[in-house]
Parts: sequence; C-alpha cells; structure tokens
Amino acid sequence: MLEMEAIKRQDHKGVEEFAEYSCFELEGVMNPESYEVNLKGEFMYQFTEDIRIGIEEIDEEHERFFSLINEAQAMLDQSGIDVKIVATEVIKRLKDYAITHFAHEEAYMKKIRDSELSSQKIEHADFAEKMNAINVEVLDDDATRKMMSELLEYLSRWLFKHIIGSDSLIGKFESQYAFTSKFHVGVEQIDAEHARLFEIIADANQVIYAEFLHDKYDEIVRILAELREYTRVHFRDEEAIMERINYPELPAQKKAHASFEEKLAEINLEEIDDNQQEYLEELVDYLITWLSVHILHMDKKIGEFMAIECL
Repeated sequence: MLEMEAIKRQDHKGVEEFAEYSCFELEGVMNPESYEVNLKGEFMYQFTEDIRIGIEEIDEEHERFFSLINEAQAMLDQSGIDVKIVATEVIKRLKDYAITHFAHEEAYMKKIRDSELSSQKIEHADFAEKMNAINVEVLDDDATRKMMSELLEYLSRWLFKHIIGSDSLIGKFESQYAFTSKFHVGVEQIDAEHARLFEIIADANQVIYAEFLHDKYDEIVRILAELREYTRVHFRDEEAIMERINYPELPAQKKAHASFEEKLAEINLEEIDDNQQEYLEELVDYLITWLSVHILHMDKKIGEFMAIECL
C-alpha cells in the first residue's frame, strides 16, 4: 500500500520521498490496453472494457472517476495557471466524488448483503485518510506540480488495482446472511418472516464489524431486542399455521422454538467485560447457523407436508 507520509511533512524534501513511495507495480493485473500515452509520453490510465465488473451504476462511476483523474492532469498541464488554486480544486473534486462513489458502492453491497462489505469499507476509509492528509499550502509551485503528478498516478493505479482486486468480486460470493431460494419453505408468510430474521441477524453482523461506528454497543443491544421480539412473533405465527394444518411434527417444532427463545433471553451484553468482540462474533455465528439449520432440516418439511396434503 502506498504511503503518503511525505505529503504531511512541512518541507519540500517530502516531495522526492513521495515519488519513491508512488512507484509500485501491479504484477499480473496490468493490461496494456488500460492506459494510453499522452502527448508528453506519460501514461494516462483509461477506463476500458476489461475492467468492467458488470454492475452498470458502479461501472459508470468508475469510468467517471478515471475521467476526473485525466481531466485533472490536463488542467495541471496548462501554462499560466495558479497551480495551488488549481491543485486545491482538483483535490476537492476528487475527494468529493470518491466519497459519493464509495457511498453508492457500499449501499449497493449492503442491499445485496455482500459479505465483503466490511473489507470494502476499510479500503475506502484508508483511501479517504490518505486524501485528507494532502496539504499543498506548505509547498511551492514546482513542488505542488510534482506532488500532484505523483498523486494522480497513485490515484489511477489505486483505482485500477481496487477495481480488479476488490470491486470485481462484488456479488460473486453467496453470503451466509443471504436469504436465498434454498431456504424457501413454500409458505408465503413463513418465507417472508424468515427473510426478515436473516436481515436482522445480517444487520447485527454488519454492526459488529463496523470499524468506525462509535455507538456499536447500543446498536447491538437495539438489534438483539428487535430479534427477540420478531422471533417470538414469527414462532407464534409459524406454530399457528402448523396447528391449522394438523402438522404432525408440531411438538418437536415447539420444543426447538422454546430452546432458541431461551438462548436469546440469556444474552446479556452487560455481563461481557473481556473479549466482547469475540463474544459478539461467536453469538452472531450461532444465530445465523441455528436459523439456517432449523429452516433446512425442520421448516422445509412444513412446505413438503402441505404439498403432499394439497393444502
């Protein structure tokens, strides 16, 4: 990962150090068609078909990001400009667009319950931190031009590597928190309530791994309270359906439900002083595992029974 400590320094020697840090290779992922040579003979990265990830709105924003970087270089190449004013405006535009794009990308990943959302947030936050560290006020005009040239090269390379290494995986892995067709019982009300239970547990998991959420504990407490109440409502609804169809395995279902409700009632985060993060991770893993196994091994039989009995 490129270090940008040189930008933070209050002297001009930092610019030379920045140039050293900015020279890194993308071994195994560089496609010659992903860049072109400008009139000065410098490499200017372009958005090409081989780095499309197949999600239209994200691809469009990636393409715009590359365009902004190239537009920024063109602005800085002009003569007779106030380089510090231009550099300040360029940095602001790139930072603002990055924030907007990251928000859209993370919202999409949250919507599809992508298991890599937490990792993406960390990468995005790291990028934003580096951008926020830039300060052209301490540099003269020549140093500003050099620093900006190195910065734009870094941004191009970072974006290319990020798309290939991270964004291309969006939606490619099935999250254990995704309510997919394999969990469908075939009873509309039961399936809808199961889907909501998956969502609540997924929300808990996302909060647990949220690096920058200050009130994580309070949010977990709120989600667990919601889970307890919704679980109670769901079990009563499900048991009512089983009673109505004279389902033979109702007693076993009631026993399993009572056991899970008892487990939820025993959860008391105030008693967890040490290793709270580890405890929460294990707790959420237990919740999603229990729900998944219960649906696959017990609840799906309800739908099968109703199909056989033509109910």
